Amino acid sequence: MPVVKKFMLTVFLTVIFIQTPTCQPNLLTISQEIILPIKTPFDMPQLQRPEIPVRQFDIRDYGAKEGGVVKNTKAIKTAIEAASRTGGGTIIIPKGKWLTGAIHLDNNINLHLTKYAELLFSQEVEDYLPVVFSRHEDVECYKYSAFIYANGKTNIAITGEGTLNGQGKPWWKFKVEKISSEQLLFEMAKIDVPVEKRIFDGTDGYELRPAFFQPMNCKGVLVEGVTFLFGAFWTITPTYCENVIIRKIKIITWGEYGDTPNGDGVNPSSSKNVLIEDCEFNTGDDCVAIKAGRDKDGIRVGRPSENIVIRNIRGLSGHGGIVIGSETSGGVRNIYAVNCQFKGTDRIVRIKTARGRGGIIENMWFANLTGDDILKEAIHLNMLYTPQGPPSKRMPAQPVSQSTPMIRNIHFENIKFTQGKSYAIELLGIPEMLIENISFNSIAASGEKGINFSDVSGIRIHNAKFNSNISPILTITDGENISIDSVTFSAHQNPLVKIEGENSKNIVIRKTNILNTDTVISTGVNVSKQAVKFEE
Repeated sequence: MPVVKKFMLTVFLTVIFIQTPTCQPNLLTISQEIILPIKTPFDMPQLQRPEIPVRQFDIRDYGAKEGGVVKNTKAIKTAIEAASRTGGGTIIIPKGKWLTGAIHLDNNINLHLTKYAELLFSQEVEDYLPVVFSRHEDVECYKYSAFIYANGKTNIAITGEGTLNGQGKPWWKFKVEKISSEQLLFEMAKIDVPVEKRIFDGTDGYELRPAFFQPMNCKGVLVEGVTFLFGAFWTITPTYCENVIIRKIKIITWGEYGDTPNGDGVNPSSSKNVLIEDCEFNTGDDCVAIKAGRDKDGIRVGRPSENIVIRNIRGLSGHGGIVIGSETSGGVRNIYAVNCQFKGTDRIVRIKTARGRGGIIENMWFANLTGDDILKEAIHLNMLYTPQGPPSKRMPAQPVSQSTPMIRNIHFENIKFTQGKSYAIELLGIPEMLIENISFNSIAASGEKGINFSDVSGIRIHNAKFNSNISPILTITDGENISIDSVTFSAHQNPLVKIEGENSKNIVIRKTNILNTDTVISTGVNVSKQAVKFEE
Protein backbone atom coordinates (compact mmCIF):
# COMPACT_ATOMS: atom_id res chain seq x y z
CA MET A 1 0.00 0.00 0.00
CA PRO A 2 1.40 3.44 -0.88
CA VAL A 3 2.60 5.42 2.09
CA VAL A 4 0.13 8.30 1.53
CA LYS A 5 -2.92 6.01 1.35
CA LYS A 6 -1.74 4.08 4.38
CA PHE A 7 -1.33 7.35 6.29
CA MET A 8 -4.80 8.59 5.29
CA LEU A 9 -6.43 5.29 6.33
CA THR A 10 -4.70 5.48 9.70
CA VAL A 11 -5.94 9.04 10.28
CA PHE A 12 -9.48 8.07 9.24
CA LEU A 13 -9.62 5.15 11.66
CA THR A 14 -8.13 7.30 14.42
CA VAL A 15 -10.82 9.96 13.96
CA ILE A 16 -13.58 7.33 14.15
CA PHE A 17 -12.07 5.93 17.34
CA ILE A 18 -11.85 9.38 18.95
CA GLN A 19 -15.46 10.22 18.07
CA THR A 20 -16.79 6.92 19.39
CA PRO A 21 -14.18 5.66 21.87
CA THR A 22 -16.16 2.54 22.67
CA CYS A 23 -18.21 1.25 19.77
CA GLN A 24 -19.44 -2.03 21.19
CA PRO A 25 -23.24 -2.21 21.12
CA ASN A 26 -23.39 -4.43 24.20
CA LEU A 27 -24.93 -3.14 27.43
CA LEU A 28 -23.18 -3.01 30.79
CA THR A 29 -24.45 -1.90 34.19
CA ILE A 30 -23.08 1.43 35.34
CA SER A 31 -21.39 0.14 38.47
CA GLN A 32 -20.26 -3.28 39.53
CA GLU A 33 -20.99 -2.60 43.21
CA ILE A 34 -23.66 -4.97 44.41
CA ILE A 35 -26.96 -3.57 45.64
CA LEU A 36 -27.92 -5.65 48.65
CA PRO A 37 -31.15 -7.63 48.41
CA ILE A 38 -34.32 -5.74 49.24
CA LYS A 39 -36.19 -7.48 52.03
CA THR A 40 -39.57 -6.03 52.89
CA PRO A 41 -42.79 -6.99 54.70
CA PHE A 42 -44.58 -6.63 51.35
CA ASP A 43 -43.99 -7.91 47.82
CA MET A 44 -41.43 -5.83 45.95
CA PRO A 45 -39.10 -6.67 43.05
CA GLN A 46 -35.32 -6.69 43.43
CA LEU A 47 -34.29 -3.47 41.73
CA GLN A 48 -31.34 -3.35 39.34
CA ARG A 49 -29.44 -0.41 37.95
CA PRO A 50 -30.53 0.58 34.45
CA GLU A 51 -28.37 -0.81 31.67
CA ILE A 52 -26.65 1.95 29.72
CA PRO A 53 -24.46 1.43 26.63
CA VAL A 54 -20.77 1.70 27.43
CA ARG A 55 -20.13 4.35 24.77
CA GLN A 56 -18.81 7.61 26.23
CA PHE A 57 -19.46 11.13 24.96
CA ASP A 58 -17.23 13.83 26.44
CA ILE A 59 -18.97 17.22 26.34
CA ARG A 60 -15.67 18.88 25.34
CA ASP A 61 -15.89 17.06 22.02
CA TYR A 62 -19.12 18.93 21.37
CA GLY A 63 -17.89 22.43 22.15
CA ALA A 64 -18.20 22.68 25.94
CA LYS A 65 -16.00 25.33 27.59
CA GLU A 66 -14.78 24.95 31.18
CA GLY A 67 -14.65 27.80 33.69
CA GLY A 68 -18.24 28.40 34.77
CA VAL A 69 -18.76 31.44 32.53
CA VAL A 70 -19.74 30.15 29.09
CA LYS A 71 -23.09 28.35 28.94
CA ASN A 72 -22.72 24.79 27.75
CA THR A 73 -26.42 23.99 27.35
CA LYS A 74 -26.09 23.44 23.58
CA ALA A 75 -22.92 21.34 23.87
CA ILE A 76 -24.51 19.03 26.45
CA LYS A 77 -27.67 18.75 24.36
CA THR A 78 -25.62 17.90 21.28
CA ALA A 79 -23.72 15.22 23.18
CA ILE A 80 -26.98 13.67 24.38
CA GLU A 81 -28.38 13.73 20.84
CA ALA A 82 -25.24 12.06 19.50
CA ALA A 83 -25.50 9.35 22.14
CA SER A 84 -29.19 8.86 21.44
CA ARG A 85 -28.58 8.30 17.73
CA THR A 86 -26.38 5.32 18.62
CA GLY A 87 -28.82 3.88 21.16
CA GLY A 88 -27.57 5.76 24.21
CA GLY A 89 -24.41 6.17 26.23
CA THR A 90 -22.63 7.99 29.04
CA ILE A 91 -22.27 11.77 28.85
CA ILE A 92 -18.97 12.68 30.50
CA ILE A 93 -18.75 15.90 32.54
CA PRO A 94 -14.99 16.25 33.12
CA LYS A 95 -13.13 17.87 35.99
CA GLY A 96 -13.82 21.61 36.21
CA LYS A 97 -16.74 24.03 36.36
CA TRP A 98 -19.36 23.84 33.60
CA LEU A 99 -22.21 26.34 33.36
CA THR A 100 -25.46 25.11 31.81
CA GLY A 101 -29.18 25.69 31.49
CA ALA A 102 -31.78 22.93 31.50
CA ILE A 103 -30.59 19.40 30.64
CA HIS A 104 -33.12 16.98 29.14
CA LEU A 105 -32.18 13.32 29.35
CA ASP A 106 -33.15 10.77 26.71
CA ASN A 107 -33.53 6.98 26.71
CA ASN A 108 -30.42 5.06 27.82
CA ILE A 109 -28.49 8.17 28.89
CA ASN A 110 -26.18 8.40 31.90
CA LEU A 111 -25.08 11.90 32.89
CA HIS A 112 -21.76 11.13 34.58
CA LEU A 113 -19.86 13.70 36.64
CA THR A 114 -16.23 12.75 37.15
CA LYS A 115 -14.40 13.57 40.37
CA TYR A 116 -13.99 17.35 40.84
CA ALA A 117 -16.53 18.05 38.10
CA GLU A 118 -19.14 20.69 38.95
CA LEU A 119 -22.22 21.52 36.91
CA LEU A 120 -23.35 25.08 37.64
CA PHE A 121 -26.95 25.76 36.70
CA SER A 122 -27.84 29.09 35.15
CA GLN A 123 -29.68 31.68 37.19
CA GLU A 124 -31.51 33.03 34.12
CA VAL A 125 -35.15 31.98 33.76
CA GLU A 126 -34.98 31.94 29.95
CA ASP A 127 -32.59 29.00 30.17
CA TYR A 128 -35.48 26.86 31.44
CA LEU A 129 -37.94 27.64 28.67
CA PRO A 130 -40.05 26.39 27.01
CA VAL A 131 -42.23 25.23 29.88
CA VAL A 132 -42.66 21.48 30.40
CA PHE A 133 -45.27 19.22 31.95
CA SER A 134 -44.64 19.07 35.70
CA ARG A 135 -46.14 18.76 39.11
CA HIS A 136 -45.63 21.74 41.41
CA GLU A 137 -46.31 20.92 45.05
CA ASP A 138 -48.01 17.89 43.52
CA VAL A 139 -50.45 19.79 41.30
CA GLU A 140 -50.09 19.26 37.54
CA CYS A 141 -49.11 22.23 35.41
CA TYR A 142 -46.67 23.53 32.81
CA LYS A 143 -43.78 25.50 34.27
CA TYR A 144 -40.07 26.15 33.84
CA SER A 145 -38.13 22.97 33.10
CA ALA A 146 -36.45 21.25 35.99
CA PHE A 147 -32.69 21.80 35.94
CA ILE A 148 -32.48 18.16 34.80
CA TYR A 149 -35.66 16.81 33.23
CA ALA A 150 -37.00 13.79 31.39
CA ASN A 151 -40.51 12.74 30.39
CA GLY A 152 -41.50 9.25 29.29
CA LYS A 153 -37.94 7.94 29.12
CA THR A 154 -36.46 4.55 29.97
CA ASN A 155 -33.09 3.88 31.61
CA ILE A 156 -31.74 7.26 32.68
CA ALA A 157 -29.06 8.01 35.24
CA ILE A 158 -27.04 10.68 37.02
CA THR A 159 -23.84 9.19 38.43
CA GLY A 160 -20.29 9.96 39.47
CA GLU A 161 -18.35 11.76 42.18
CA GLY A 162 -19.00 15.31 41.05
CA THR A 163 -21.34 18.09 42.19
CA LEU A 164 -24.51 19.59 40.77
CA ASN A 165 -24.72 23.18 42.02
CA GLY A 166 -28.16 24.70 41.58
CA GLN A 167 -27.09 28.25 42.53
CA GLY A 168 -30.73 28.61 43.47
CA LYS A 169 -30.78 31.85 45.45
CA PRO A 170 -32.29 34.12 42.73
CA TRP A 171 -35.25 31.74 42.49
CA TRP A 172 -35.95 31.79 46.21
CA LYS A 173 -37.63 35.21 46.09
CA PHE A 174 -40.39 33.56 44.03
CA LYS A 175 -41.59 31.95 47.26
CA VAL A 176 -42.58 35.40 48.55
CA GLU A 177 -42.81 37.65 45.52
CA LYS A 178 -44.61 35.10 43.34
CA ILE A 179 -46.79 33.59 46.04
CA SER A 180 -49.85 34.49 43.98
CA SER A 181 -48.59 32.06 41.30
CA GLU A 182 -48.90 29.09 43.63
CA GLN A 183 -52.27 30.33 44.83
CA LEU A 184 -53.42 30.66 41.22
CA LEU A 185 -52.31 27.11 40.41
CA PHE A 186 -54.18 25.68 43.39
CA GLU A 187 -57.29 27.65 42.45
CA MET A 188 -57.05 26.44 38.83
CA ALA A 189 -56.96 22.84 40.04
CA LYS A 190 -59.88 23.48 42.38
CA ILE A 191 -62.14 24.69 39.56
CA ASP A 192 -60.93 22.06 37.07
CA VAL A 193 -59.01 24.28 34.67
CA PRO A 194 -57.52 21.85 32.10
CA VAL A 195 -53.88 21.04 32.82
CA GLU A 196 -52.74 22.28 29.40
CA LYS A 197 -54.03 25.73 30.32
CA ARG A 198 -52.18 25.90 33.64
CA ILE A 199 -49.17 27.63 32.10
CA PHE A 200 -46.63 29.47 34.23
CA ASP A 201 -44.02 30.87 31.85
CA GLY A 202 -43.64 34.35 33.32
CA THR A 203 -46.56 35.86 31.42
CA ASP A 204 -48.20 38.54 33.56
CA GLY A 205 -45.65 37.73 36.24
CA TYR A 206 -46.94 34.23 36.94
CA GLU A 207 -44.06 31.79 37.28
CA LEU A 208 -43.15 28.81 39.46
CA ARG A 209 -39.79 27.59 40.69
CA PRO A 210 -38.37 24.53 38.90
CA ALA A 211 -37.38 21.34 40.66
CA PHE A 212 -33.73 20.26 40.47
CA PHE A 213 -34.15 16.76 38.98
CA GLN A 214 -37.67 15.79 37.96
CA PRO A 215 -38.11 12.68 35.81
CA MET A 216 -41.75 12.33 34.75
CA ASN A 217 -43.30 9.05 33.61
CA CYS A 218 -39.89 7.34 33.48
CA LYS A 219 -38.92 3.74 34.08
CA GLY A 220 -35.47 2.70 35.28
CA VAL A 221 -34.02 5.76 37.04
CA LEU A 222 -30.68 5.86 38.89
CA VAL A 223 -29.02 8.63 40.90
CA GLU A 224 -25.77 7.51 42.50
CA GLY A 225 -22.70 9.04 44.07
CA VAL A 226 -23.17 12.72 43.26
CA THR A 227 -23.79 15.76 45.47
CA PHE A 228 -26.67 18.21 44.96
CA LEU A 229 -26.35 21.78 46.25
CA PHE A 230 -29.00 24.47 46.68
CA GLY A 231 -31.64 24.15 44.00
CA ALA A 232 -34.65 26.39 43.50
CA PHE A 233 -37.24 24.04 44.98
CA TRP A 234 -37.53 20.27 45.67
CA THR A 235 -34.28 18.51 44.81
CA ILE A 236 -35.02 15.00 43.46
CA THR A 237 -38.67 14.28 42.70
CA PRO A 238 -39.40 11.20 40.56
CA THR A 239 -43.00 11.71 39.43
CA TYR A 240 -45.13 8.91 37.97
CA CYS A 241 -41.95 6.82 37.77
CA GLU A 242 -41.22 3.13 38.27
CA ASN A 243 -38.05 1.31 39.35
CA VAL A 244 -36.06 4.14 40.87
CA ILE A 245 -32.74 3.80 42.74
CA ILE A 246 -31.24 6.73 44.67
CA ARG A 247 -28.11 5.84 46.58
CA LYS A 248 -24.90 7.21 48.07
CA ILE A 249 -25.70 10.83 47.33
CA LYS A 250 -25.51 14.00 49.41
CA ILE A 251 -28.10 16.75 49.30
CA ILE A 252 -27.41 20.13 50.87
CA THR A 253 -30.08 22.85 50.80
CA TRP A 254 -29.21 24.59 54.05
CA GLY A 255 -25.91 26.17 55.07
CA GLU A 256 -23.64 29.12 54.37
CA TYR A 257 -25.27 29.81 50.98
CA GLY A 258 -28.67 30.08 52.67
CA ASP A 259 -31.82 28.03 53.14
CA THR A 260 -33.64 26.80 50.05
CA PRO A 261 -37.41 27.36 50.49
CA ASN A 262 -39.11 23.97 50.11
CA GLY A 263 -35.59 22.57 49.87
CA ASP A 264 -36.64 18.95 50.31
CA GLY A 265 -34.15 16.17 49.57
CA VAL A 266 -35.89 13.26 47.83
CA ASN A 267 -39.63 13.45 47.08
CA PRO A 268 -41.02 10.43 45.23
CA SER A 269 -44.40 11.48 43.86
CA SER A 270 -46.95 8.87 42.76
CA SER A 271 -44.08 6.51 42.00
CA LYS A 272 -43.62 2.75 42.39
CA ASN A 273 -40.71 0.51 43.38
CA VAL A 274 -38.24 3.00 44.82
CA LEU A 275 -35.02 2.38 46.77
CA ILE A 276 -33.37 5.23 48.71
CA GLU A 277 -30.22 4.14 50.56
CA ASP A 278 -26.90 5.28 52.03
CA CYS A 279 -27.69 8.97 51.50
CA GLU A 280 -26.88 12.03 53.61
CA PHE A 281 -29.19 15.02 53.93
CA ASN A 282 -28.55 18.50 55.25
CA THR A 283 -31.77 20.20 54.24
CA GLY A 284 -33.84 23.19 55.18
CA ASP A 285 -36.97 21.13 54.68
CA ASP A 286 -37.80 17.41 54.72
CA CYS A 287 -35.02 14.90 54.05
CA VAL A 288 -37.27 12.31 52.37
CA ALA A 289 -40.91 13.19 51.71
CA ILE A 290 -43.23 10.80 49.90
CA LYS A 291 -46.01 12.47 47.91
CA ALA A 292 -49.08 11.32 45.97
CA GLY A 293 -50.95 14.36 44.68
CA ARG A 294 -52.62 17.33 46.25
CA ASP A 295 -56.32 17.74 47.01
CA LYS A 296 -58.80 17.62 44.10
CA ASP A 297 -56.07 17.40 41.46
CA GLY A 298 -54.41 14.46 43.21
CA ILE A 299 -57.74 12.69 43.61
CA ARG A 300 -58.38 13.22 39.88
CA VAL A 301 -55.03 11.67 38.93
CA GLY A 302 -55.48 8.89 41.48
CA ARG A 303 -51.96 7.45 41.37
CA PRO A 304 -50.41 6.19 44.63
CA SER A 305 -46.83 6.06 45.81
CA GLU A 306 -46.07 2.46 46.74
CA ASN A 307 -43.29 -0.03 47.40
CA ILE A 308 -40.67 2.37 48.73
CA VAL A 309 -37.64 1.28 50.77
CA ILE A 310 -35.51 3.75 52.73
CA ARG A 311 -32.43 2.34 54.42
CA ASN A 312 -29.18 3.56 55.97
CA ILE A 313 -29.79 7.26 55.48
CA ARG A 314 -28.55 10.13 57.68
CA GLY A 315 -30.36 13.39 58.30
CA LEU A 316 -28.31 16.23 59.77
CA SER A 317 -31.03 18.86 59.57
CA GLY A 318 -34.52 19.16 58.15
CA HIS A 319 -38.17 19.54 59.12
CA GLY A 320 -38.63 15.78 59.00
CA GLY A 321 -36.36 12.78 58.54
CA ILE A 322 -38.88 10.48 56.84
CA VAL A 323 -42.12 12.19 55.90
CA ILE A 324 -45.35 11.02 54.28
CA GLY A 325 -47.38 13.86 52.80
CA SER A 326 -48.85 16.26 53.19
CA GLU A 327 -49.83 15.65 49.55
CA THR A 328 -51.47 12.22 49.93
CA SER A 329 -54.51 12.32 47.66
CA GLY A 330 -53.58 9.32 45.50
CA GLY A 331 -52.67 7.20 48.52
CA VAL A 332 -49.35 6.05 49.96
CA ARG A 333 -48.72 2.41 50.85
CA ASN A 334 -46.03 -0.19 51.41
CA ILE A 335 -43.22 1.85 52.95
CA TYR A 336 -40.26 0.25 54.76
CA ALA A 337 -37.65 2.42 56.49
CA VAL A 338 -34.81 0.76 58.38
CA ASN A 339 -31.42 1.58 59.93
CA CYS A 340 -31.61 5.36 59.66
CA GLN A 341 -30.06 8.06 61.84
CA PHE A 342 -31.13 11.64 62.45
CA LYS A 343 -29.57 14.45 64.43
CA GLY A 344 -31.12 17.86 64.85
CA THR A 345 -34.07 17.30 62.53
CA ASP A 346 -37.46 18.58 63.65
CA ARG A 347 -38.88 15.05 63.60
CA ILE A 348 -37.85 11.46 62.87
CA VAL A 349 -41.05 10.18 61.26
CA ARG A 350 -43.84 12.51 60.24
CA ILE A 351 -47.09 11.54 58.53
CA LYS A 352 -49.21 14.57 57.69
CA THR A 353 -52.49 14.99 55.88
CA ALA A 354 -55.72 16.93 56.24
CA ARG A 355 -59.39 17.06 55.42
CA GLY A 356 -59.71 17.68 51.69
CA ARG A 357 -56.57 15.72 50.83
CA GLY A 358 -58.15 12.27 50.70
CA GLY A 359 -56.04 9.18 50.07
CA ILE A 360 -55.29 6.11 52.17
CA ILE A 361 -51.97 6.06 54.04
CA GLU A 362 -51.32 2.46 55.04
CA ASN A 363 -48.96 -0.47 55.47
CA MET A 364 -45.75 1.10 56.73
CA TRP A 365 -42.90 -0.24 58.84
CA PHE A 366 -40.22 1.86 60.56
CA ALA A 367 -37.44 -0.08 62.31
CA ASN A 368 -34.04 0.55 63.89
CA LEU A 369 -34.19 4.34 63.80
CA THR A 370 -32.29 6.72 66.08
CA GLY A 371 -32.65 10.43 66.70
CA ASP A 372 -30.53 12.82 68.73
CA ASP A 373 -31.64 16.34 69.64
CA ILE A 374 -34.93 16.04 67.79
CA LEU A 375 -36.50 19.48 67.99
CA LYS A 376 -40.25 18.76 67.84
CA GLU A 377 -42.45 15.65 67.94
CA ALA A 378 -40.18 12.69 67.26
CA ILE A 379 -42.98 10.53 65.84
CA HIS A 380 -45.91 12.55 64.55
CA LEU A 381 -49.04 11.31 62.75
CA ASN A 382 -51.29 14.26 62.04
CA MET A 383 -54.60 14.44 60.16
CA LEU A 384 -55.09 18.10 61.10
CA TYR A 385 -52.10 19.48 59.21
CA THR A 386 -52.04 23.03 57.92
CA PRO A 387 -48.98 24.45 56.10
CA GLN A 388 -48.81 27.50 58.35
CA GLY A 389 -50.20 28.27 61.75
CA PRO A 390 -51.86 26.02 64.34
CA PRO A 391 -53.51 22.69 63.45
CA SER A 392 -57.03 22.68 62.05
CA LYS A 393 -59.86 22.25 64.52
CA ARG A 394 -60.73 18.62 65.13
CA MET A 395 -64.36 19.32 66.00
CA PRO A 396 -67.03 19.17 64.85
CA ALA A 397 -66.87 15.88 62.97
CA GLN A 398 -67.48 16.24 59.24
CA PRO A 399 -69.20 13.92 56.73
CA VAL A 400 -66.95 11.23 55.25
CA SER A 401 -66.30 11.65 51.52
CA GLN A 402 -63.72 10.91 48.85
CA SER A 403 -61.64 13.77 50.24
CA THR A 404 -61.49 12.31 53.76
CA PRO A 405 -57.97 11.02 54.48
CA MET A 406 -57.20 7.75 56.25
CA ILE A 407 -54.15 6.53 58.24
CA ARG A 408 -53.91 2.87 59.24
CA ASN A 409 -51.55 -0.07 59.74
CA ILE A 410 -48.32 1.72 60.73
CA HIS A 411 -45.67 -0.08 62.79
CA PHE A 412 -42.66 1.21 64.71
CA GLU A 413 -39.97 -1.02 66.23
CA ASN A 414 -36.68 -0.37 67.98
CA ILE A 415 -36.76 3.43 67.91
CA LYS A 416 -34.46 5.38 70.25
CA PHE A 417 -34.35 9.14 70.53
CA THR A 418 -33.98 12.26 72.61
CA GLN A 419 -36.27 15.14 71.77
CA GLY A 420 -36.92 18.72 72.76
CA LYS A 421 -39.97 20.54 74.03
CA SER A 422 -42.72 18.59 72.32
CA TYR A 423 -44.11 15.04 72.45
CA ALA A 424 -42.13 11.90 71.94
CA ILE A 425 -45.16 10.46 70.12
CA GLU A 426 -48.25 12.35 68.99
CA LEU A 427 -51.15 10.89 66.99
CA LEU A 428 -53.86 13.35 65.92
CA GLY A 429 -56.78 11.76 64.10
CA ILE A 430 -60.13 13.28 63.22
CA PRO A 431 -63.40 12.20 64.83
CA GLU A 432 -64.95 11.07 61.53
CA MET A 433 -61.89 8.94 60.60
CA LEU A 434 -59.80 7.63 63.48
CA ILE A 435 -56.13 6.77 63.08
CA GLU A 436 -56.21 2.96 63.27
CA ASN A 437 -53.93 0.04 64.03
CA ILE A 438 -50.66 1.66 65.06
CA SER A 439 -48.06 -0.36 66.99
CA PHE A 440 -44.95 0.63 68.90
CA ASN A 441 -42.46 -1.97 70.11
CA SER A 442 -39.13 -1.35 71.85
CA ILE A 443 -39.24 2.43 72.10
CA ALA A 444 -36.81 4.44 74.25
CA ALA A 445 -37.61 8.13 74.47
CA SER A 446 -36.29 10.98 76.56
CA GLY A 447 -37.48 14.57 76.42
CA GLU A 448 -39.90 17.21 77.65
CA LYS A 449 -43.23 15.50 76.93
CA GLY A 450 -44.43 11.94 76.53
CA ILE A 451 -47.42 10.73 74.48
CA ASN A 452 -50.52 12.46 73.14
CA PHE A 453 -53.30 10.50 71.40
CA SER A 454 -56.47 12.01 69.97
CA ASP A 455 -59.16 10.27 67.88
CA VAL A 456 -57.38 6.92 67.61
CA SER A 457 -58.28 3.23 67.70
CA GLY A 458 -56.23 0.05 67.98
CA ILE A 459 -53.02 1.49 69.40
CA ARG A 460 -50.44 -0.83 70.99
CA ILE A 461 -47.31 0.15 72.92
CA HIS A 462 -45.14 -2.73 74.12
CA ASN A 463 -41.75 -2.84 75.83
CA ALA A 464 -41.02 0.87 75.98
CA LYS A 465 -39.58 3.51 78.26
CA PHE A 466 -40.58 7.16 78.34
CA ASN A 467 -38.63 9.63 80.44
CA SER A 468 -40.31 13.04 80.42
CA ASN A 469 -40.08 16.24 82.41
CA ILE A 470 -43.72 17.27 82.10
CA SER A 471 -46.78 15.40 83.39
CA PRO A 472 -49.00 13.78 82.35
CA ILE A 473 -46.77 11.53 80.27
CA LEU A 474 -49.73 9.84 78.59
CA THR A 475 -52.78 11.81 77.40
CA ILE A 476 -55.65 10.12 75.54
CA THR A 477 -58.59 12.02 74.05
CA ASP A 478 -61.36 9.94 72.49
CA GLY A 479 -59.16 6.87 72.12
CA GLU A 480 -60.40 3.29 72.03
CA ASN A 481 -58.92 -0.20 72.03
CA ILE A 482 -55.55 0.92 73.38
CA SER A 483 -53.01 -1.44 74.97
CA ILE A 484 -50.07 -0.20 77.06
CA ASP A 485 -47.98 -3.25 77.98
CA SER A 486 -44.59 -3.51 79.71
CA VAL A 487 -43.97 0.22 79.58
CA THR A 488 -42.08 2.33 82.10
CA PHE A 489 -43.09 5.95 82.58
CA SER A 490 -41.09 8.42 84.57
CA ALA A 491 -41.91 12.00 85.38
CA HIS A 492 -41.35 14.43 88.21
CA GLN A 493 -44.97 14.69 89.31
CA ASN A 494 -48.39 13.07 89.08
CA PRO A 495 -50.67 12.46 87.28
CA LEU A 496 -48.86 10.21 84.85
CA VAL A 497 -51.95 9.50 82.76
CA LYS A 498 -54.84 11.71 81.64
CA ILE A 499 -57.91 10.27 79.89
CA GLU A 500 -60.61 12.49 78.43
CA GLY A 501 -63.41 12.42 75.89
CA GLU A 502 -66.70 10.56 76.02
CA ASN A 503 -65.54 8.12 73.33
CA SER A 504 -62.53 6.88 75.28
CA LYS A 505 -62.97 3.18 76.09
CA ASN A 506 -61.27 -0.18 76.33
CA ILE A 507 -57.88 1.15 77.45
CA VAL A 508 -55.76 -1.54 79.09
CA ILE A 509 -52.57 -0.74 81.02
CA ARG A 510 -50.57 -3.77 82.17
CA LYS A 511 -47.11 -4.47 83.55
CA THR A 512 -46.23 -0.81 84.00
CA ASN A 513 -45.27 1.37 86.92
CA ILE A 514 -48.77 2.87 86.76
CA LEU A 515 -50.79 0.67 89.08
CA ASN A 516 -52.97 3.14 90.94
CA THR A 517 -56.00 4.78 89.43
CA ASP A 518 -55.25 7.85 91.54
CA THR A 519 -52.62 8.69 88.98
CA VAL A 520 -55.30 8.99 86.27
CA ILE A 521 -57.48 12.02 85.65
CA SER A 522 -60.59 11.41 83.56
CA THR A 523 -62.29 14.52 82.27
CA GLY A 524 -64.88 15.41 79.68
CA VAL A 525 -68.51 14.47 79.23
CA ASN A 526 -69.59 11.03 80.43
CA VAL A 527 -66.15 9.44 80.60
CA SER A 528 -66.80 5.96 81.91
CA LYS A 529 -64.95 4.84 85.00
CA GLN A 530 -64.45 1.56 83.20
CA ALA A 531 -62.63 3.24 80.30
CA VAL A 532 -59.28 2.24 81.82
CA LYS A 533 -58.36 -1.17 83.17
CA PHE A 534 -55.15 -1.95 85.05
CA GLU A 535 -53.59 -5.40 85.01
CA GLU A 536 -50.53 -6.86 86.71
